[in-house]
Amino acid sequence: MEDQLDLGADFFRPIFNNAIITAGGYTLETGNTAIASGSADLIAFGRLYIADPDLVERFAVNTPDRNTFYGGDEKGYTDYPTLNASATVRV
Repeated sequence: MEDQLDLGADFFRPIFNNAIITAGGYTLETGNTAIASGSADLIAFGRLYIADPDLVERFAVNTPDRNTFYGGDEKGYTDYPTLNASATVRV
């Protein structure tokens, strides 16, 4: 709908001075951009985190491909490389 308001973090920042947590389709890069620009303080990764409980480490290893999330075959959620549980990765 063309007449809908965009009620994202940018809308609330000028009127709300406390921490803003935002979600909705962010990638590692767009989340970092939102934080760096000051429009958000924290980014929530809903679908990505549900699919990958080790999301922080996974961001350092590979990037989830949203185009494969519901593709109907094995490509996507189930073919990302297995992370080594003993490895420590810093993002």
